[in-house]
Order: sequence, then structure tokens, then C-alpha cells
Amino acid sequence: MSEAVASLRVSRGTSGWAPTQKLQFSMQKGRGRTSRIRRRKHLRSSESRGVNESYKSEFIELKKWLKNRKFEDRNLIPAHFPGTGSGLMSRTPLREGQMIISLPESCLLTTETVIRSYLGVYITKWKPRPSPLLALCTFLVSERHAGDRSLWKPYLQILPKTYTCPVCLEPEVVNLLPKALKAKTEEQRAHVQKLFTSSRGFFSSLQPLFAEPIDSIFSYSALLWAWCTVNTRAVYLRPRKQECLSAGPDTCALAPYLDLLNHSPHVQVNAAFNEKTRCYEIRTASGCRKHEEVFICYGPHDNQRLLLEYGFVSPCNPHACVYVSRDTLVKYLPSTDKQMNKKISILKDHGFIENLTFGWDGPSWRLLTALKLLCLEAEKFTCWKKVLLGEVISDANEKTSLDVAQKICHHLLEESSAMLQRVSHMKDEKVSLVSQLALVETLWREELKVLQASAETLASLHVTYLASPERLGSPPVVGVT
Repeated sequence: MSEAVASLRVSRGTSGWAPTQKLQFSMQKGRGRTSRIRRRKHLRSSESRGVNESYKSEFIELKKWLKNRKFEDRNLIPAHFPGTGSGLMSRTPLREGQMIISLPESCLLTTETVIRSYLGVYITKWKPRPSPLLALCTFLVSERHAGDRSLWKPYLQILPKTYTCPVCLEPEVVNLLPKALKAKTEEQRAHVQKLFTSSRGFFSSLQPLFAEPIDSIFSYSALLWAWCTVNTRAVYLRPRKQECLSAGPDTCALAPYLDLLNHSPHVQVNAAFNEKTRCYEIRTASGCRKHEEVFICYGPHDNQRLLLEYGFVSPCNPHACVYVSRDTLVKYLPSTDKQMNKKISILKDHGFIENLTFGWDGPSWRLLTALKLLCLEAEKFTCWKKVLLGEVISDANEKTSLDVAQKICHHLLEESSAMLQRVSHMKDEKVSLVSQLALVETLWREELKVLQASAETLASLHVTYLASPERLGSPPVVGVT
């Protein structure tokens, strides 16, 4: 906010016109260091402060429903925030280590909930045994179809009607994703399609429960919605075993109200099911001011993982990185290297062909190590084990690997810029896909920022290396057999 604007805000508090002297005094008062700090704090506060939504009928119903299940929250209230949308806001200041939510087991939706319901007899009879995931998805679809008759209606009506995970995006939008993320999206889509196809017989067995044709209720889109609900919102419980379900991991539970908490990579919380109190408990590891959004952390995930699993991108994510594919890895290496296939094989055998990244602080140690091995001169090839252990083989090898890293980084920078232009053009052409395209655009913009930071780091690494090779740092020890 400019100082002039800040001064005008002060003068608007008076009735009628503001004397020139008062306006000048306000502007001069706003030039001090204390005033600037106060304005910055106010700006941060206004950006993080939400609009109370507890008056809305759906949240009133949810609170009543939770109270009947022995849960009443005095720390948080539903609110809408400028950057994150619906979330939970602190009623009062929260101190470090304070319990912010203790949700009783009676509020959790688990496979036990499903088996105790009207679906239990059908699940028990069906062979092969349904998976825990299928049981949860089936219950969600069935209860949503029940509408006002559902005992879980207060929870179901606050769930998203649609999701923004890549598996839900239009194919032409998926084609704009980074290659690694696009491949994972296609795998995920195939997984959901397989779950749907293999479950149609089980769905048909539920026909006696419904007046409508079963195919109109348990459609692919309905199952996809339920799958995304579980995948994006479930909390982790200690593995349980239900005899009527398959041996797959039964660790997911849906936690009404608690799942309104949004993710921030900058916070830490302690979250777990307490076997003694039989509640799912969350304690904050840091304080929070009154009327600010309360966050939890889903884990140290990069933006591609956040988008794939949860359907959003986190700006300025400290865990953000840009992945380097195998093809890109060798793009700027000599095509005449007769040992290249053997080098690639060694990297693959020792787990150095995946998860090679650029981050905010430059190329990862794994990426640099892979490049050092790939850049080994023919007469130094027998030293490949030393490379994987982090030893410096030669000045020439160090410099060449840094040169290649720079070229790869610049290539990815150009690719990101080109993709941003392509997305921008498509936003003009495909108005119906603007929201989906905006999400992809945010991902590419964040990746561009990471690559720009990496490019700067690589430039300084060159200077550092030329001055003192050993200052490149000591890598972690990796076992090589």
C-alpha cells in the first residue's frame, strides 16, 4: 500500500472535508519506520483474515450433527479466505502445542461405519471380497444419492461437488501438464477406470436397495467423485482388518469438520488417532493469532504431488522442484560416448535415474551426482563407484557436469516459458476450461520461478568452483555395492 493511500484512509474517518494541514500531517506521519512496519502487519493480517461463514445453514447443520456425536469445537469457526477458499479460522489466539481439534471416533467415517450400515450384508456376501477403498466409495455414492434421507447429509453437503485433481481434468488440459505429472495422471485415471469396471458386478448386487437403475446411480463420474473425496480428504488410521474386505490397506477415514483445514507447507502439526481417548487429535506446533486461518501440513510435498493428489498448487512452496526426465538428462551429453548405455544402466541399478530435480537452491545432489557419472571420461570410467559415494574425480568432470546442469536448466526454462504462452493462448480460445487452465498455469509459473532460482545458483556455483572446488559441499553417504 502506498503512503498516500494510507494517509487518505486516515482522512476518510473524519466527517465532511479534510483540512489540508491534516492530510499533510497524516502523510508525514506515515513516512516513519514504525508506521511502515504497522502497515505491513495490517496488510498481512487483512490478507490472512477470513470472512466468518458459521452463520450459513450448512455449517449450522454440521455443527448440530457433530454435537449429537459428542463433538463441539470452541477453537475454530468456518470461514472463507482470499487465497485458499473455505477453511477454519481461529476464534482466539492459539499457543504452541495447543490441542486445536479432538474429533471423537463416532464422527469418523471408516470401513466399520460402512459394514455396520445397510451395505454390510451385501459386502459380506460378495466374492471376491471388496477392497476397503471400494467400500468407502460405495457408501459415499449411496449416501449422496439418498439426499435428505442420509444420516450423513450434514457432512456430505459441505463436500466439494467437483474436484480439480488432474484425474478430473479434460484430456486437452492434461496434455499441458509436465510429462512426469501427465504420465502419473494417466496411471491414476487407468486405476480409477479399472476400479469402476471391476466393481460393476458388485454394484449390480445392490439393486434391491434402490428404485432407480443401478447404472444411473453408480456411474463412472459418481465413483470418480467418491474416489477423489477419499483420496484428497482422508486421514490416516492405524491398519485395521475387516474379515469381509480384501487384504488391501485399511487405513483411511473421513473426518468431518477436521477436513476443512487447509494445507500450508510452512506449518507443523502433530496429528494422530489417540487410542486412549478414541479421538483423532491435532495439536499445533506453532502459535496462531486470533481470526487467522489455521493450517495443517499434508506433508513435505512438491507442487506436482500436491496437484496430483489434492488438486491444488502451493505458491512459494519450499518443497517445490522441477523434475528432469531421462531424455532431458542425456540431451546435452556427447552422442559419441560409447559407454553411455552402461552409465545409464549403473544409474538405474543404483536408483539414480528417478527423482532428479532442480529446487530453490539449485540442482539436487542426486542430479549433480548422476551428471558427474554421465560426464566421466573414458579413462576415468572405473571410478564410477567413487562418484556415487560423492568423491571428486577431477576438475574437468566437476566443471563439465555443472555446464550440462546449466544447459538442462536453461532448456527447462525455455520449455516452461513456452508452455505458459501455450496455456495463455488456450485460455482465450477455450473459455469453458479457464478455471482448469488457470490451475495448470499456476503450476508452470511456480516451476518457472524454481528454475530461475536454480539458474542463479548454478551461475554462482561456477564462480565458487573456480575459486575453490571443495566448497561445492559434502554430499550424504550413499551405499554402493
